[in-house]
Amino acid sequence: METVPLILKKAHGERLLDTEIEWMVMGYLRDRIPDYQMSAFLMAVCQRGMDTAECTALTRCMRDSGECLDLSGIGHPVCDKHSTGGVGDKTTLVVLPVVAACGGYGAKMSGRGLGYTGGTVDKLHAIPGFSTELSLGHFIRQVQTEGLAVVEQMKNLVPADKKIYALRDVTGTVESIPLIASSILSKKLASGADVIVIDVKYGRGAFMKERNSATALGNMLRQVGSALGKEVHPVLSSMDVPLGCAVGNAIEVREAIDVLRGGGTEDVRSLSVTLAAKMLALSGMGSEDECRAAAVQSLKDGSAYDKFCRMVWAQGGDVSAVEDVERLPAAKYRQILYAERTGEIRKMQTDKIGEAAVTLGAGRRRKDAEISYGAGLMVFRKTGEIVKAGDALAEFYSDDKDCITAASRLYRDAVSVE
Repeated sequence: METVPLILKKAHGERLLDTEIEWMVMGYLRDRIPDYQMSAFLMAVCQRGMDTAECTALTRCMRDSGECLDLSGIGHPVCDKHSTGGVGDKTTLVVLPVVAACGGYGAKMSGRGLGYTGGTVDKLHAIPGFSTELSLGHFIRQVQTEGLAVVEQMKNLVPADKKIYALRDVTGTVESIPLIASSILSKKLASGADVIVIDVKYGRGAFMKERNSATALGNMLRQVGSALGKEVHPVLSSMDVPLGCAVGNAIEVREAIDVLRGGGTEDVRSLSVTLAAKMLALSGMGSEDECRAAAVQSLKDGSAYDKFCRMVWAQGGDVSAVEDVERLPAAKYRQILYAERTGEIRKMQTDKIGEAAVTLGAGRRRKDAEISYGAGLMVFRKTGEIVKAGDALAEFYSDDKDCITAASRLYRDAVSVE
């Protein structure tokens, strides 16, 4: 088999055989295929697409390129939740404790953030001492005893996806439904969960800008999961405005804790309950309505908050920083941005708001970049609200005053008051 004919075959819109897809993936992983040829192949996929069978073969091959975890020893159905990424999305910090408080078991492998879609691992690292580098044995025991754990993706899982994604990131081949679906599912399937719920974002602050694209991705995720023996359940949610008010790491932890204590913002609470109820229902804990009621109750009675504290303790974190959020990291400088005119907020360019958070130091432009856990911003007003000149629109937090100035300009450009 040769590489160039396969590139041309896909470039001409023809369907690839399973063996041909395996040739490309494993050849690249084993350094038999150079970057420039794999880049050409990925661009052909972006332009011509893949059908469900091709995407299934690609997912299977990437899943099997490394170790696959066996979580059957936990003895109960294990839930995993994934988000395609958005601005201010801290729902994992709420969903897993809710699932555990209601008798379910949540085991999540997560990553660090890149760009303005923050990573769950970064948010948890804002809690002093919290470790996401657990051994497999510790991971399994913690899920068994506490009902939840969040760890970094283990290095020997899906090495093919890691290598291919790094290439996609620098060759303009990220935005492809089959490539996105295979990347997500190869990791989720290798992680060993029984129940997989995926929050598929759409809108200005998401990869998928249009709802119909998010629907197509959700359908592909469901179909490929089914073909590989797993029920995958997509849930569509809008990212036309930031989720909640906090966009950052420590400040998102604070907002999640507010929700876990029975308060917080309605949008974070509602989406978290929806995702948790679906995970619980798919685990056999009752109907979705019954599971929704149990999820709501766990936030009211504090049992979900207790589970979050137990997870922090079990993973070496400082529980006192959860009990007193003033102990979480804080930036050196803070500044409020005020409305210049009276009017209605007609639109928010959520991606630009995410970029403002990165500018403040809350996110990465490169995978090896350092972040400031105390940096970020609070959104005080959203689309559809009436503001008066002089009203506070947002507050910025950074260790660099110049970064606050730059972020303020980005934010003003992102919010239209008319």
